[in-house]
Amino acid sequence: MTSLAALVVLGVAAATLPACAPNDPAPTFEAGSSASPAAPTSGQGEAPEARDGLGGPGTSASPKPAEKVLAAGNPNGRASVPAEARAVDTSKPTRTVGTGTPASCTSAAVVKAVAAGGVITFNCGPAPVTIKMTATAKVRNANGPKVVLDGGGTVTLSGQGQRRILYMNTCDEAQGFTTSHCQNQDHPQLTVQNLTFADGNSTGDKAEGGGGGAIFVRGGRFKVVNSRFVRNRCDRTGPDLGGAAIRVLSQHENKPVYVVGSTFGGGSCSNGGALSSIGVSWVVLNSVLSHNEAIGSGANPAKSGTPGGGSGGAIYCDGNEFTVRIAGTIIENNKANEGGGAVFFVSNNRTGTMKIENSTLRRNPSGKFETRGFPGIFFLGAQNPTVTASKLS
Repeated sequence: MTSLAALVVLGVAAATLPACAPNDPAPTFEAGSSASPAAPTSGQGEAPEARDGLGGPGTSASPKPAEKVLAAGNPNGRASVPAEARAVDTSKPTRTVGTGTPASCTSAAVVKAVAAGGVITFNCGPAPVTIKMTATAKVRNANGPKVVLDGGGTVTLSGQGQRRILYMNTCDEAQGFTTSHCQNQDHPQLTVQNLTFADGNSTGDKAEGGGGGAIFVRGGRFKVVNSRFVRNRCDRTGPDLGGAAIRVLSQHENKPVYVVGSTFGGGSCSNGGALSSIGVSWVVLNSVLSHNEAIGSGANPAKSGTPGGGSGGAIYCDGNEFTVRIAGTIIENNKANEGGGAVFFVSNNRTGTMKIENSTLRRNPSGKFETRGFPGIFFLGAQNPTVTASKLS
């Protein structure tokens, strides 16, 4: 799907180059770190710098091994979390990956468990463990209705820079059709929580338009709780391709994707250095998105002689009827070669809306265009974004 965005933004109606300072140097992202981002200094979710290896300078001591649990998101975010967006109870799992040792937690075991579905936990021993995925774990559509992956705060799934980590697509015949309206069904309902997704890479996989370096979702329902996404990648060019960490196409009855208490850093893709979607609504609560990049060139639709892309340093959203709500969240030090260093939002039929509440968006340079008065944002929708108790700079 292409939008009219570039035709507008390169003309008079869209706005100016950013006045904010350029990005800080990108840090090195450590998938195994368990330290939290620095605590914000106000109720608006502002922090001196997002840390956890996902923000600016600074160090934080590693906890003792027995205390190591994953810490993600903005700890001072104050957005309330609705019941349907909270972590799933996994105290009685359907199946468990591993038998108590790191060696028992294998890629094959993860792939098998995800295909079988249900509530999945991990038993890899007390210390943090990285599972090197040698194949993409794929949800079988009939094996729901719920598929939950809970890493217990100690598990990292790594794509090793070679492959996508997790895939769900209700319209993929290879995963089984369960209804005659695959694009609008309420299951499977996929939840990832207390997990780190590192070094996913979907480059070259152009099925369904590509994107989704760590996770690709089409259909059903999807949410992310207390999870980290580091150094994920997807194709470097393409006018609508995006989502270094997550790409979502369609959700049941346009219900939102929830992202709660989670951190995204070091992502790189043509568009959407962290999140990307077409026709999908998002609610991003108490999270941190930092040092992600939209590295394509030529915008959307692609200018003549260019491959297209380069919009939405952190978030890229296109389509018609959809909404975005960002609350209790820090979005900083992301950048876009074209437009929307923090957020690119285009509702083609101008019905879409965006709300920013108790959040901080800063130092998100847009290379060529953004909406005047909204630093780091390019927006075309029903009306200007609603900004409440937030700082944009």
